[in-house]
Amino acid sequence: MTSFTKPDGTLSSLGRWLEQRTGVLSFFRSVIDESIPGGPRWAYVFGSGLLFLVATQFITGVALALYYVPSTNSAHTTVAYITKQVWSGSFIRSVHSYGSQMIVVVLFLHLAQTFLFGAFKGRREILWLSGVCLFLLMLGMAFTGYLLPWDQRAYFATAVGTNVMGEVPVVGVFLKRLLRGGDEMGTLTLSRFYVLHIIVIPFGIAAFIALHLFLFRKAGPAGPPEPVPRLSARPFYPRQFAMDAGFAGILMLILIALAHFAPVPLGPEVDRSSAAYIPRPEWYFLPLFQWLKYWAGSRAIIGIVVIPTIVFALFALVPFVDRGSERRPRRRLLSTSLFACVIGSLCLLGFLSRRDDRSDRNVSGQLAWQNEEERNYMRQPFEPTFTDVLASAKEPPSPLLLAGQGIFHTSQCVFCHGEGGVGTKAAPRLAGLASKLSVEQLSALIRHPNPKMKAGGMPAFAGSDEDLHTLIAYLQSLQ
Repeated sequence: MTSFTKPDGTLSSLGRWLEQRTGVLSFFRSVIDESIPGGPRWAYVFGSGLLFLVATQFITGVALALYYVPSTNSAHTTVAYITKQVWSGSFIRSVHSYGSQMIVVVLFLHLAQTFLFGAFKGRREILWLSGVCLFLLMLGMAFTGYLLPWDQRAYFATAVGTNVMGEVPVVGVFLKRLLRGGDEMGTLTLSRFYVLHIIVIPFGIAAFIALHLFLFRKAGPAGPPEPVPRLSARPFYPRQFAMDAGFAGILMLILIALAHFAPVPLGPEVDRSSAAYIPRPEWYFLPLFQWLKYWAGSRAIIGIVVIPTIVFALFALVPFVDRGSERRPRRRLLSTSLFACVIGSLCLLGFLSRRDDRSDRNVSGQLAWQNEEERNYMRQPFEPTFTDVLASAKEPPSPLLLAGQGIFHTSQCVFCHGEGGVGTKAAPRLAGLASKLSVEQLSALIRHPNPKMKAGGMPAFAGSDEDLHTLIAYLQSLQ
């Protein structure tokens, strides 16, 4: 502000020029001079903390998007490259991941403080609803971002989440197919989650943040719940500003410490044929995960649709239900008791989910093995995945290679050797094989598999010599 004002506080020529065209200086002054009933308090820092965390997510998200490729052939490789090769890549990814979890925590604290202080009263209904919408959008960001690493944990946890969505009556199957891009999860699923995560939901968040701030400026600070006749209103600056900045600094230090001392792991790439993997969602989705266990079969509609809809409707419509002027929590026993019951139930469900996992030796052993597998993968050096050159070619591939790719698929080679011959647990990698074997050797192996290949389930190629030649040309193109 010093470059826009003179020592006596009046606007400089630059300040007048900017003020006449934008009015930004008047708006800034109105913000910092805004009166806070009852004076500054630490209970008011959560909103500013959320703005700081959202800004952190946007910055780190852009940095990660510079390397990420949303396809099943490249997603895991690019995340592994970020984590293991890019300078500070693991740190930035960890800040982004921990930041999304911290947003859930701070947003909940902000909503809880608003509810308990009765700050939704006094013509603040739309302000409350905009905050509820922001809460849903933040959960949507967490859900769509979880799949993007395309490792075992991300794939199977998202598969469970989308399967739950498919249980919704009438529209569930449609929503599940729309989100997945089909019946199974693949590149279309990744691309849709990626678009939702970096374009659709962020635009929604930005719009609702703008609306929320506008409505807050319109309504003004609610102040403390109890009457404070002895305390006069105080301006936002400097005390409340210092508190908000201090809270943002604390959040930043926590993020830095977590990202440095406990980097977010990356597990092995998805093996969709694995039947032993036990999926578990992030901790903030564990209560819902445990809740769904109690509503199997025909009762699923009650647990998945009816009860959550009623609870959410009551939560969203609180300003229209609790319309009294009383704001003190101890004088609103019904509202605060119901709120405490909901929070207690969520904590209990999360605890029961953890307890069930620990009490079942098979489950706890499998989960421990999965965690160890992640740690082992993180210790390994980065190894780029071989990919199909047809998928990344700058120019249209030749008709011969396209025909060979078609034979590779119609002969069901892709089911064992993977898309682009990257290899699976069922069969070895084919990419790069043509550099080790001659055309004659490849032809002999494809026509007459050796005993080891037969034991693995590979049949003899029954196509014509022309088809064999075309298939080998495609295999030679795999790099």
